[in-house]
Amino acid sequence: MSSITDRMLTASAWLSGARLLTNVLAFVSTFLMARLLAPEDFGLVAIGTSIQMIALAITELSMAQALIQHRDPTENHYHTAWTMGVGRGAVLGLILALLAQPIAGIYQDARLANVIYALALGIFISGMGNPRQAMLERDLIFWQQFVLSVTGKVASIVASVALAVILRSYWALIAGVLASQIVNVVLSYVLIPFRPRFSLRHLGEMWSFSVWLSLGRAINTINWRFDQLLVGNILGQSVLGLYSVGSNLSQLPTREALAPINATLFPALSRIADEPERLYQGFRKAQSVLIYAALPLGLSLSLIAEPLITLAMGQKWLGAVPVVQVLTVVFALQTFGSMVQPLGMATGHTRLLFWRDLQMFFVRLPVIIAGTVLYGLPGLIISRVLTGLIAAGVNMVLVRRILRMSLRDQVVGNWRSLAGAMGMAGGTLAMQAWLFDIDVTQAGPGMLLAEVALSLALGFALYLGTSFLLWWAVGRPEGAEQQLLGLGGKLLRKLGRKT
Repeated sequence: MSSITDRMLTASAWLSGARLLTNVLAFVSTFLMARLLAPEDFGLVAIGTSIQMIALAITELSMAQALIQHRDPTENHYHTAWTMGVGRGAVLGLILALLAQPIAGIYQDARLANVIYALALGIFISGMGNPRQAMLERDLIFWQQFVLSVTGKVASIVASVALAVILRSYWALIAGVLASQIVNVVLSYVLIPFRPRFSLRHLGEMWSFSVWLSLGRAINTINWRFDQLLVGNILGQSVLGLYSVGSNLSQLPTREALAPINATLFPALSRIADEPERLYQGFRKAQSVLIYAALPLGLSLSLIAEPLITLAMGQKWLGAVPVVQVLTVVFALQTFGSMVQPLGMATGHTRLLFWRDLQMFFVRLPVIIAGTVLYGLPGLIISRVLTGLIAAGVNMVLVRRILRMSLRDQVVGNWRSLAGAMGMAGGTLAMQAWLFDIDVTQAGPGMLLAEVALSLALGFALYLGTSFLLWWAVGRPEGAEQQLLGLGGKLLRKLGRKT
Protein backbone atom coordinates (compact mmCIF):
# COMPACT_ATOMS: atom_id res chain seq x y z
CA MET A 1 0.00 0.00 0.00
CA SER A 2 2.90 2.35 0.70
CA SER A 3 4.05 2.45 -2.93
CA ILE A 4 0.53 3.19 -4.13
CA THR A 5 0.12 5.82 -1.43
CA ASP A 6 3.39 7.46 -2.47
CA ARG A 7 2.33 7.44 -6.10
CA MET A 8 -1.06 8.88 -5.15
CA LEU A 9 0.63 11.67 -3.20
CA THR A 10 3.04 12.40 -6.07
CA ALA A 11 0.21 12.42 -8.60
CA SER A 12 -1.89 14.54 -6.27
CA ALA A 13 1.00 16.97 -5.97
CA TRP A 14 1.07 17.41 -9.75
CA LEU A 15 -2.68 17.85 -9.88
CA SER A 16 -2.71 20.12 -6.86
CA GLY A 17 -0.06 22.30 -8.48
CA ALA A 18 -2.09 22.49 -11.67
CA ARG A 19 -5.28 23.19 -9.74
CA LEU A 20 -3.65 25.81 -7.58
CA LEU A 21 -2.16 27.65 -10.54
CA THR A 22 -5.23 27.40 -12.76
CA ASN A 23 -7.57 28.48 -10.00
CA VAL A 24 -5.47 31.45 -9.01
CA LEU A 25 -5.75 32.38 -12.67
CA ALA A 26 -9.48 31.59 -12.59
CA PHE A 27 -10.04 33.82 -9.56
CA VAL A 28 -8.16 36.67 -11.22
CA SER A 29 -10.02 36.11 -14.50
CA THR A 30 -13.41 36.02 -12.77
CA PHE A 31 -12.70 39.27 -10.95
CA LEU A 32 -11.47 40.96 -14.14
CA MET A 33 -14.44 39.73 -16.17
CA ALA A 34 -16.84 40.80 -13.43
CA ARG A 35 -15.40 44.31 -13.64
CA LEU A 36 -15.74 44.41 -17.43
CA LEU A 37 -19.10 42.63 -17.91
CA ALA A 38 -22.53 42.85 -16.33
CA PRO A 39 -24.25 40.11 -14.27
CA GLU A 40 -26.75 39.52 -17.10
CA ASP A 41 -23.86 38.59 -19.46
CA PHE A 42 -22.85 35.84 -17.05
CA GLY A 43 -26.50 34.84 -16.68
CA LEU A 44 -26.98 34.50 -20.44
CA VAL A 45 -23.91 32.28 -20.84
CA ALA A 46 -24.87 30.29 -17.72
CA ILE A 47 -28.13 29.28 -19.41
CA GLY A 48 -26.24 28.09 -22.50
CA THR A 49 -23.57 26.20 -20.57
CA SER A 50 -26.20 24.55 -18.37
CA ILE A 51 -28.00 23.28 -21.46
CA GLN A 52 -24.67 22.13 -22.88
CA MET A 53 -23.71 20.27 -19.70
CA ILE A 54 -27.08 18.56 -19.46
CA ALA A 55 -26.87 17.47 -23.12
CA LEU A 56 -23.35 16.13 -22.57
CA ALA A 57 -24.41 14.29 -19.42
CA ILE A 58 -27.44 12.67 -21.05
CA THR A 59 -25.16 11.27 -23.78
CA GLU A 60 -22.19 10.53 -21.48
CA LEU A 61 -20.38 7.32 -22.50
CA SER A 62 -17.73 7.16 -19.71
CA MET A 63 -15.21 5.55 -22.06
CA ALA A 64 -12.26 6.99 -20.13
CA GLN A 65 -13.44 5.36 -16.90
CA ALA A 66 -13.92 2.05 -18.73
CA LEU A 67 -10.32 2.24 -19.99
CA ILE A 68 -8.99 3.01 -16.51
CA GLN A 69 -10.93 0.14 -14.95
CA HIS A 70 -9.88 -2.34 -17.68
CA ARG A 71 -7.01 -4.60 -16.60
CA ASP A 72 -5.28 -4.80 -20.02
CA PRO A 73 -6.67 -2.47 -22.71
CA THR A 74 -5.48 -2.94 -26.31
CA GLU A 75 -5.07 -0.47 -29.17
CA ASN A 76 -8.57 -1.32 -30.37
CA HIS A 77 -9.98 -0.28 -27.01
CA TYR A 78 -8.53 3.20 -27.59
CA HIS A 79 -9.85 3.30 -31.14
CA THR A 80 -13.30 2.33 -29.91
CA ALA A 81 -13.25 5.08 -27.28
CA TRP A 82 -12.12 7.66 -29.86
CA THR A 83 -14.76 6.60 -32.39
CA MET A 84 -17.52 6.91 -29.82
CA GLY A 85 -16.24 10.31 -28.72
CA VAL A 86 -16.13 11.73 -32.24
CA GLY A 87 -19.53 10.30 -33.16
CA ARG A 88 -21.14 11.58 -30.00
CA GLY A 89 -19.63 15.06 -30.45
CA ALA A 90 -20.81 15.33 -34.06
CA VAL A 91 -24.37 14.12 -33.45
CA LEU A 92 -24.86 16.03 -30.22
CA GLY A 93 -23.40 19.24 -31.63
CA LEU A 94 -25.76 19.04 -34.62
CA ILE A 95 -28.82 18.38 -32.45
CA LEU A 96 -27.97 21.25 -30.12
CA ALA A 97 -27.50 23.62 -33.08
CA LEU A 98 -30.91 22.65 -34.45
CA LEU A 99 -32.51 23.37 -31.07
CA ALA A 100 -30.82 26.76 -30.63
CA GLN A 101 -33.63 28.90 -32.03
CA PRO A 102 -36.46 27.14 -30.15
CA ILE A 103 -34.53 27.39 -26.87
CA ALA A 104 -33.88 31.09 -27.47
CA GLY A 105 -37.61 31.52 -28.04
CA ILE A 106 -38.40 29.93 -24.66
CA TYR A 107 -36.17 32.47 -22.89
CA GLN A 108 -37.23 35.28 -25.24
CA ASP A 109 -33.64 36.29 -25.97
CA ALA A 110 -32.27 35.97 -29.53
CA ARG A 111 -28.68 36.19 -28.23
CA LEU A 112 -29.08 32.79 -26.59
CA ALA A 113 -29.21 31.11 -30.01
CA ASN A 114 -25.73 32.45 -30.83
CA VAL A 115 -24.44 31.19 -27.49
CA ILE A 116 -25.80 27.69 -28.16
CA TYR A 117 -24.37 27.63 -31.72
CA ALA A 118 -20.91 28.37 -30.31
CA LEU A 119 -21.23 25.80 -27.52
CA ALA A 120 -22.41 23.18 -30.05
CA LEU A 121 -19.17 23.77 -31.96
CA GLY A 122 -17.27 23.31 -28.70
CA ILE A 123 -18.95 19.93 -28.14
CA PHE A 124 -17.79 18.74 -31.56
CA ILE A 125 -14.22 19.93 -30.91
CA SER A 126 -14.01 18.28 -27.48
CA GLY A 127 -15.26 14.98 -28.93
CA MET A 128 -12.01 14.62 -30.87
CA GLY A 129 -9.84 14.46 -27.72
CA ASN A 130 -7.14 11.83 -27.28
CA PRO A 131 -8.46 8.78 -25.36
CA ARG A 132 -4.93 7.81 -24.29
CA GLN A 133 -5.11 10.49 -21.61
CA ALA A 134 -7.07 7.96 -19.55
CA MET A 135 -4.04 5.70 -19.33
CA LEU A 136 -1.95 8.43 -17.75
CA GLU A 137 -4.59 8.70 -15.06
CA ARG A 138 -4.69 4.91 -14.70
CA ASP A 139 -0.91 4.76 -14.17
CA LEU A 140 -0.96 7.79 -11.83
CA ILE A 141 1.16 9.89 -14.23
CA PHE A 142 -0.11 13.46 -14.17
CA TRP A 143 2.55 15.86 -15.39
CA GLN A 144 0.92 15.94 -18.84
CA GLN A 145 -2.37 16.77 -17.15
CA PHE A 146 -0.58 19.64 -15.43
CA VAL A 147 0.52 21.02 -18.81
CA LEU A 148 -2.94 20.55 -20.34
CA SER A 149 -4.76 22.20 -17.45
CA VAL A 150 -2.48 25.19 -17.14
CA THR A 151 -2.14 25.82 -20.89
CA GLY A 152 -5.88 25.48 -21.47
CA LYS A 153 -6.67 27.88 -18.64
CA VAL A 154 -4.14 30.44 -19.86
CA ALA A 155 -5.60 30.27 -23.38
CA SER A 156 -9.10 30.70 -21.97
CA ILE A 157 -8.14 33.72 -19.85
CA VAL A 158 -6.19 35.45 -22.64
CA ALA A 159 -9.05 35.03 -25.13
CA SER A 160 -11.84 36.01 -22.74
CA VAL A 161 -10.14 39.01 -21.14
CA ALA A 162 -8.93 40.34 -24.50
CA LEU A 163 -12.42 40.19 -26.00
CA ALA A 164 -14.00 41.58 -22.85
CA VAL A 165 -11.76 44.65 -23.07
CA ILE A 166 -12.55 45.11 -26.77
CA LEU A 167 -16.25 44.15 -26.97
CA ARG A 168 -17.60 44.36 -23.39
CA SER A 169 -19.90 41.52 -24.48
CA TYR A 170 -20.91 37.99 -23.47
CA TRP A 171 -18.90 36.79 -26.47
CA ALA A 172 -15.80 37.14 -24.32
CA LEU A 173 -17.03 34.31 -22.07
CA ILE A 174 -17.77 32.10 -25.08
CA ALA A 175 -14.34 32.81 -26.59
CA GLY A 176 -12.68 31.62 -23.40
CA VAL A 177 -14.56 28.32 -23.47
CA LEU A 178 -13.73 27.61 -27.13
CA ALA A 179 -10.07 28.60 -26.78
CA SER A 180 -9.59 26.19 -23.88
CA GLN A 181 -11.25 23.31 -25.76
CA ILE A 182 -9.19 23.81 -28.92
CA VAL A 183 -5.89 24.04 -27.04
CA ASN A 184 -6.66 20.97 -24.92
CA VAL A 185 -7.50 18.79 -27.93
CA VAL A 186 -4.41 19.85 -29.89
CA LEU A 187 -2.07 19.44 -26.92
CA SER A 188 -3.50 16.03 -26.02
CA TYR A 189 -2.06 14.64 -29.27
CA VAL A 190 1.21 16.55 -28.96
CA LEU A 191 1.91 15.28 -25.43
CA ILE A 192 0.53 11.76 -25.92
CA PRO A 193 1.09 10.60 -29.53
CA PHE A 194 -1.81 8.57 -30.90
CA ARG A 195 -3.05 7.93 -34.45
CA PRO A 196 -6.76 7.07 -34.11
CA ARG A 197 -8.90 5.12 -36.50
CA PHE A 198 -12.57 4.26 -36.56
CA SER A 199 -13.44 1.05 -34.72
CA LEU A 200 -16.32 -0.28 -32.60
CA ARG A 201 -14.81 -3.69 -31.85
CA HIS A 202 -14.94 -3.37 -28.05
CA LEU A 203 -18.04 -1.22 -27.68
CA GLY A 204 -20.13 -3.87 -25.94
CA GLU A 205 -17.39 -4.77 -23.47
CA MET A 206 -16.67 -1.15 -22.50
CA TRP A 207 -20.32 -0.14 -22.37
CA SER A 208 -21.11 -2.97 -19.95
CA PHE A 209 -18.95 -1.19 -17.34
CA SER A 210 -19.90 2.40 -18.12
CA VAL A 211 -23.67 2.17 -18.69
CA TRP A 212 -24.70 2.64 -15.05
CA LEU A 213 -22.03 5.25 -14.50
CA SER A 214 -23.25 7.16 -17.57
CA LEU A 215 -26.88 7.03 -16.46
CA GLY A 216 -25.89 8.25 -13.01
CA ARG A 217 -23.94 11.18 -14.43
CA ALA A 218 -26.86 12.14 -16.64
CA ILE A 219 -29.25 12.22 -13.69
CA ASN A 220 -26.71 13.97 -11.49
CA THR A 221 -25.95 16.71 -14.02
CA ILE A 222 -29.62 17.43 -14.66
CA ASN A 223 -30.10 17.52 -10.91
CA TRP A 224 -27.30 20.03 -10.31
CA ARG A 225 -27.76 22.18 -13.43
CA PHE A 226 -31.53 22.51 -13.46
CA ASP A 227 -31.49 25.27 -10.84
CA GLN A 228 -29.66 27.63 -13.22
CA LEU A 229 -32.23 27.08 -15.96
CA LEU A 230 -34.98 27.66 -13.40
CA VAL A 231 -33.45 30.88 -12.06
CA GLY A 232 -32.89 32.23 -15.56
CA ASN A 233 -36.52 31.62 -16.47
CA ILE A 234 -38.18 32.78 -13.22
CA LEU A 235 -35.86 35.38 -11.69
CA GLY A 236 -34.14 36.74 -14.81
CA GLN A 237 -30.63 36.74 -16.23
CA SER A 238 -29.25 39.39 -13.85
CA VAL A 239 -30.15 37.33 -10.77
CA LEU A 240 -28.88 34.21 -12.54
CA GLY A 241 -25.57 35.96 -13.14
CA LEU A 242 -25.21 36.71 -9.43
CA TYR A 243 -26.22 33.17 -8.50
CA SER A 244 -24.07 31.34 -11.05
CA VAL A 245 -20.93 33.37 -10.33
CA GLY A 246 -21.50 33.03 -6.58
CA SER A 247 -22.09 29.30 -6.87
CA ASN A 248 -18.98 28.79 -9.03
CA LEU A 249 -16.81 30.77 -6.61
CA SER A 250 -18.24 28.74 -3.71
CA GLN A 251 -17.14 25.47 -5.26
CA LEU A 252 -13.57 26.50 -6.04
CA PRO A 253 -11.88 25.96 -2.64
CA THR A 254 -13.34 22.55 -1.75
CA ARG A 255 -13.59 21.33 -5.32
CA GLU A 256 -9.93 22.03 -5.87
CA ALA A 257 -8.98 20.32 -2.62
CA LEU A 258 -11.11 17.36 -3.68
CA ALA A 259 -10.20 16.99 -7.35
CA PRO A 260 -6.51 15.95 -7.11
CA ILE A 261 -7.24 13.25 -4.54
CA ASN A 262 -10.36 12.03 -6.35
CA ALA A 263 -8.53 11.87 -9.68
CA THR A 264 -5.83 9.66 -8.19
CA LEU A 265 -8.09 7.73 -5.83
CA PHE A 266 -10.11 5.94 -8.52
CA PRO A 267 -7.14 4.32 -10.32
CA ALA A 268 -5.32 3.67 -7.03
CA LEU A 269 -8.29 2.00 -5.34
CA SER A 270 -8.98 0.01 -8.52
CA ARG A 271 -5.64 -1.72 -8.00
CA ILE A 272 -6.56 -2.95 -4.50
CA ALA A 273 -10.32 -3.36 -4.91
CA ASP A 274 -10.00 -7.11 -4.22
CA GLU A 275 -8.15 -6.56 -0.92
CA PRO A 276 -10.75 -5.34 1.62
CA GLU A 277 -8.36 -4.36 4.43
CA ARG A 278 -6.00 -2.39 2.19
CA LEU A 279 -8.98 -0.78 0.49
CA TYR A 280 -10.45 0.28 3.85
CA GLN A 281 -7.16 1.75 5.11
CA GLY A 282 -6.37 3.50 1.84
CA PHE A 283 -9.78 5.13 1.72
CA ARG A 284 -9.65 6.17 5.38
CA LYS A 285 -6.27 7.85 4.99
CA ALA A 286 -7.30 9.68 1.83
CA GLN A 287 -10.55 10.82 3.46
CA SER A 288 -8.78 12.26 6.50
CA VAL A 289 -6.36 14.27 4.34
CA LEU A 290 -9.17 15.53 2.13
CA ILE A 291 -11.38 16.70 4.99
CA TYR A 292 -8.41 18.27 6.77
CA ALA A 293 -7.67 20.38 3.67
CA ALA A 294 -11.22 21.10 2.50
CA LEU A 295 -12.76 22.44 5.72
CA PRO A 296 -10.46 25.46 6.20
CA LEU A 297 -10.43 26.27 2.50
CA GLY A 298 -14.21 26.36 2.32
CA LEU A 299 -14.63 28.30 5.56
CA SER A 300 -11.98 30.86 4.64
CA LEU A 301 -13.85 31.97 1.51
CA SER A 302 -17.11 32.19 3.45
CA LEU A 303 -15.49 34.40 6.08
CA ILE A 304 -13.98 36.87 3.58
CA ALA A 305 -16.74 36.78 0.94
CA GLU A 306 -18.16 40.26 1.56
CA PRO A 307 -14.92 42.31 1.61
CA LEU A 308 -13.34 40.18 -1.14
CA ILE A 309 -16.23 40.49 -3.59
CA THR A 310 -16.61 44.20 -2.89
CA LEU A 311 -12.89 44.78 -3.41
CA ALA A 312 -12.34 42.58 -6.45
CA MET A 313 -15.66 42.68 -8.32
CA GLY A 314 -17.38 45.87 -7.24
CA GLN A 315 -20.60 46.71 -5.41
CA LYS A 316 -22.80 45.55 -8.33
CA TRP A 317 -21.89 41.98 -7.29
CA LEU A 318 -22.85 42.27 -3.61
CA GLY A 319 -25.94 40.17 -4.36
CA ALA A 320 -23.59 37.18 -4.80
CA VAL A 321 -22.22 37.50 -1.24
CA PRO A 322 -24.90 35.43 0.59
CA VAL A 323 -24.61 32.75 -2.08
CA VAL A 324 -20.86 32.44 -1.44
CA GLN A 325 -21.12 32.73 2.35
CA VAL A 326 -23.62 29.90 2.65
CA LEU A 327 -22.68 27.50 -0.13
CA THR A 328 -18.95 27.41 0.67
CA VAL A 329 -19.80 25.98 4.10
CA VAL A 330 -22.17 23.42 2.58
CA PHE A 331 -19.56 22.30 0.03
CA ALA A 332 -16.98 21.98 2.80
CA LEU A 333 -19.28 19.74 4.88
CA GLN A 334 -20.12 17.62 1.82
CA THR A 335 -16.51 16.42 1.69
CA PHE A 336 -17.41 13.87 4.37
CA GLY A 337 -19.10 11.71 1.76
CA SER A 338 -17.70 13.08 -1.47
CA MET A 339 -15.19 10.29 -2.11
CA VAL A 340 -17.88 7.65 -2.50
CA GLN A 341 -17.84 8.29 -6.28
CA PRO A 342 -14.27 7.02 -6.95
CA LEU A 343 -14.78 4.31 -4.32
CA GLY A 344 -17.93 3.06 -6.02
CA MET A 345 -16.30 3.08 -9.45
CA ALA A 346 -13.19 1.30 -8.21
CA THR A 347 -15.23 -1.47 -6.58
CA GLY A 348 -17.67 -1.86 -9.48
CA HIS A 349 -20.69 -0.42 -7.64
CA THR A 350 -21.72 1.78 -10.56
CA ARG A 351 -25.34 0.62 -10.34
CA LEU A 352 -25.43 1.64 -6.69
CA LEU A 353 -24.10 5.10 -7.62
CA PHE A 354 -26.81 5.41 -10.26
CA TRP A 355 -29.59 4.64 -7.78
CA ARG A 356 -28.05 7.18 -5.41
CA ASP A 357 -28.19 9.83 -8.13
CA LEU A 358 -31.74 8.90 -9.08
CA GLN A 359 -32.96 9.11 -5.48
CA MET A 360 -31.32 12.51 -4.98
CA PHE A 361 -32.93 13.71 -8.21
CA PHE A 362 -36.40 13.08 -6.79
CA VAL A 363 -35.42 14.71 -3.50
CA ARG A 364 -33.50 17.74 -4.73
CA LEU A 365 -35.57 18.85 -7.72
CA PRO A 366 -38.91 19.42 -5.90
CA VAL A 367 -37.18 21.20 -3.01
CA ILE A 368 -35.25 23.50 -5.37
CA ILE A 369 -38.34 24.31 -7.43
CA ALA A 370 -40.49 25.01 -4.37
CA GLY A 371 -37.85 27.18 -2.69
CA THR A 372 -37.21 29.24 -5.83
CA VAL A 373 -40.84 29.72 -6.83
CA LEU A 374 -42.03 30.61 -3.32
CA TYR A 375 -39.12 32.66 -1.96
CA GLY A 376 -36.88 33.60 -4.86
CA LEU A 377 -33.10 33.59 -4.44
CA PRO A 378 -33.16 33.27 -0.60
CA GLY A 379 -35.44 30.24 -0.95
CA LEU A 380 -33.07 28.71 -3.48
CA ILE A 381 -30.09 29.17 -1.15
CA ILE A 382 -31.95 27.53 1.75
CA SER A 383 -32.97 24.68 -0.55
CA ARG A 384 -29.34 24.18 -1.56
CA VAL A 385 -28.33 23.94 2.10
CA LEU A 386 -31.00 21.36 2.90
CA THR A 387 -30.41 19.18 -0.15
CA GLY A 388 -26.63 19.48 0.17
CA LEU A 389 -26.66 18.12 3.71
CA ILE A 390 -29.03 15.32 2.68
CA ALA A 391 -26.68 14.40 -0.18
CA ALA A 392 -23.71 14.27 2.22
CA GLY A 393 -25.63 11.92 4.50
CA VAL A 394 -26.63 9.64 1.61
CA ASN A 395 -23.00 9.45 0.43
CA MET A 396 -21.82 8.53 3.92
CA VAL A 397 -24.40 5.75 4.06
CA LEU A 398 -23.06 4.38 0.76
CA VAL A 399 -19.50 4.43 2.13
CA ARG A 400 -20.76 2.40 5.08
CA ARG A 401 -22.40 -0.08 2.73
CA ILE A 402 -19.35 -0.53 0.49
CA LEU A 403 -16.57 -0.46 3.10
CA ARG A 404 -18.43 -1.32 6.32
CA MET A 405 -17.14 1.98 7.73
CA SER A 406 -19.68 3.22 10.27
CA LEU A 407 -21.11 6.73 10.16
CA ARG A 408 -19.62 7.35 13.58
CA ASP A 409 -16.13 6.45 12.35
CA GLN A 410 -16.52 8.72 9.33
CA VAL A 411 -17.34 11.71 11.55
CA VAL A 412 -15.50 11.01 14.79
CA GLY A 413 -12.39 9.96 12.89
CA ASN A 414 -12.10 13.58 11.72
CA TRP A 415 -13.04 15.33 14.96
CA ARG A 416 -9.80 17.33 15.13
CA SER A 417 -10.50 18.84 11.72
CA LEU A 418 -14.02 19.82 12.86
CA ALA A 419 -12.65 21.33 16.08
CA GLY A 420 -10.07 23.30 14.12
CA ALA A 421 -12.78 24.59 11.78
CA MET A 422 -14.92 25.76 14.69
CA GLY A 423 -11.96 27.54 16.28
CA MET A 424 -11.15 29.14 12.94
CA ALA A 425 -14.69 30.42 12.40
CA GLY A 426 -15.21 31.67 15.95
CA GLY A 427 -11.89 33.50 16.22
CA THR A 428 -12.10 35.10 12.78
CA LEU A 429 -15.67 36.32 13.25
CA ALA A 430 -14.74 37.82 16.63
CA MET A 431 -11.77 39.64 15.10
CA GLN A 432 -13.90 40.99 12.24
CA ALA A 433 -16.56 42.27 14.63
CA TRP A 434 -13.90 44.00 16.73
CA LEU A 435 -11.73 45.58 14.02
CA PHE A 436 -13.93 45.81 10.91
CA ASP A 437 -17.45 46.62 12.12
CA ILE A 438 -18.13 48.89 9.12
CA ASP A 439 -20.34 49.03 6.04
CA VAL A 440 -18.34 47.57 3.15
CA THR A 441 -19.93 50.05 0.73
CA GLN A 442 -18.30 52.86 2.73
CA ALA A 443 -14.92 51.17 3.23
CA GLY A 444 -11.94 52.01 1.06
CA PRO A 445 -9.80 49.45 -0.81
CA GLY A 446 -7.12 49.52 1.89
CA MET A 447 -9.59 48.65 4.64
CA LEU A 448 -11.14 45.85 2.57
CA LEU A 449 -7.73 44.40 1.71
CA ALA A 450 -6.69 44.52 5.35
CA GLU A 451 -9.81 42.64 6.42
CA VAL A 452 -9.23 39.93 3.80
CA ALA A 453 -5.54 39.51 4.68
CA LEU A 454 -5.99 39.49 8.46
CA SER A 455 -8.97 37.15 8.28
CA LEU A 456 -7.05 34.62 6.19
CA ALA A 457 -3.90 34.80 8.31
CA LEU A 458 -5.75 34.48 11.62
CA GLY A 459 -8.16 31.82 10.33
CA PHE A 460 -5.49 29.44 9.04
CA ALA A 461 -3.32 30.01 12.13
CA LEU A 462 -6.26 29.12 14.38
CA TYR A 463 -7.14 26.05 12.32
CA LEU A 464 -3.62 24.63 12.21
CA GLY A 465 -2.90 25.56 15.82
CA THR A 466 -6.10 24.00 17.16
CA SER A 467 -5.90 20.77 15.14
CA PHE A 468 -2.18 20.14 15.76
CA LEU A 469 -2.49 20.96 19.46
CA LEU A 470 -5.31 18.45 19.81
CA TRP A 471 -3.36 15.89 17.78
CA TRP A 472 -0.36 16.29 20.10
CA ALA A 473 -2.57 16.17 23.21
CA VAL A 474 -4.09 12.79 22.30
CA GLY A 475 -0.74 11.15 21.61
CA ARG A 476 -0.11 11.98 17.92
CA PRO A 477 -2.25 9.18 16.43
CA GLU A 478 -2.20 8.23 12.78
CA GLY A 479 -4.14 10.80 10.80
CA ALA A 480 -4.00 13.72 8.40
CA GLU A 481 -1.54 15.64 10.56
CA GLN A 482 0.94 12.76 10.51
CA GLN A 483 0.62 12.29 6.75
CA LEU A 484 1.06 15.99 6.05
CA LEU A 485 4.15 16.17 8.26
CA GLY A 486 5.53 13.08 6.50
CA LEU A 487 4.89 14.56 3.07
CA GLY A 488 6.51 17.82 4.14
CA GLY A 489 9.56 15.93 5.40
CA LYS A 490 9.92 14.06 2.10
CA LEU A 491 9.74 17.29 0.13
CA LEU A 492 12.36 18.92 2.34
CA ARG A 493 14.70 15.92 1.96
CA LYS A 494 14.31 16.00 -1.82
CA LEU A 495 15.05 19.71 -1.90
CA GLY A 496 18.06 19.15 0.35
CA ARG A 497 19.47 16.50 -1.98
CA LYS A 498 19.04 18.77 -5.00
CA THR A 499 20.83 21.65 -3.35
